[in-house]
Amino acid sequence: MRLGPRLLCSEDFSLRKVSHKKLGGVISVEPRINDRIRVSEVRLIGAEGEQVGIVAIDVALRMALEADLDLVEVAPESRPPVCKLMDYGKFKYEAAQKAREARKNQTNTVVKEMKLRPKIDAHDYETKKSHIERFLKAGDKVKVTIMFRGREQSRPELGYRLLQKLAEDITEIGFVESAPLQDGRNMVMVLGPHRKKADVKRRQAAEASKGDQDSDASADADNA
Repeated sequence: MRLGPRLLCSEDFSLRKVSHKKLGGVISVEPRINDRIRVSEVRLIGAEGEQVGIVAIDVALRMALEADLDLVEVAPESRPPVCKLMDYGKFKYEAAQKAREARKNQTNTVVKEMKLRPKIDAHDYETKKSHIERFLKAGDKVKVTIMFRGREQSRPELGYRLLQKLAEDITEIGFVESAPLQDGRNMVMVLGPHRKKADVKRRQAAEASKGDQDSDASADADNA
């Protein structure tokens, strides 16, 4: 049984503070809990989310003690402040777990670049297109640049038609995110994938897991 704040035993649960140059002090970004709540009364929410109502701080602290929970200030700007009965250590742990899972699943979209000439031959075009398709299937965006040289600069329609053809050829796996735009000697178009990179990675992981299971089943059958 305790009334004071829990001591958290790992760096994930440590109370982080943010420094501010206001009055030369340090302001905690953590909510006030238990006897750190210095008000005469609070609007109390129970452990199951039920509305208890406005009670004296001593009453709220006693209820937290009897329930072996913490009194946590969740809305300090309210009058009176809103507090909730909860297991603050468990709350911090679950929040840290969710944050770690979010970071684990976070993927940064990469923008690949592919450069083409307006008079590219059919073989080179197919090679470049296959690279672009591979990038899009991996969930990456592709910046396609048509480079004009010499007199080609007076024929921008050549580059535009090439980009239109490319957009039509990859329509099943990608789309035009940024339409062709003349930029000096270059014409640029950005293609985006239909599938997000995170979805691609999850699908690949699922396929790899299924492959491992099939291999294990095959090995068990051989042993039998």
